[in-house]
Amino acid sequence: MSIGEALRLAQDSELDLVEVAPMARPPVAKLMDYGKFKYESAQKAREARRNQALTVIKEMRLRLKIDPHDYETKKGHVERFLKGGDKVKITVMFRGREQSRPEMGYRLLQRLAADVAELGVVESNPKQDGRNMVMVIAPHRNQAATDAARRSAKAEKAAASDASEEPAAQG
Repeated sequence: MSIGEALRLAQDSELDLVEVAPMARPPVAKLMDYGKFKYESAQKAREARRNQALTVIKEMRLRLKIDPHDYETKKGHVERFLKGGDKVKITVMFRGREQSRPEMGYRLLQRLAADVAELGVVESNPKQDGRNMVMVIAPHRNQAATDAARRSAKAEKAAASDASEEPAAQG
């Protein structure tokens, strides 16, 4: 149908001619209320944003000469973050003469990565960044998916319990 004919038809029925699929060959247009079309597309975009997984990056800072107990504590924090489904950025800070020994920082980061290997995988290998050496560890894919499902189920359960408490509070 020609554009002019479609526009005339839209005017007769007091609707708008809305192009729904501009990339299709030929482009697809519909006779509908434009306000309704905008509202529905905004709803779809909002729903898509809600379903996106939010990636949070937690940071853990270490020094090169870290005490064994401190190392275990920090490792515990990294494990907790990975179990929660968050990525962890581990930074080894060098001071003074320590900067001339980057291989020691590399070894420390590799040791930590090996210690938490069952919970996460190294996403970006250790690299020197000025006075710091940085490495990112991400949780395993299936682990992150199960954690996200667990979180959403927990949120739904909390919402359901809140809804069941409201009538009791009103009565």
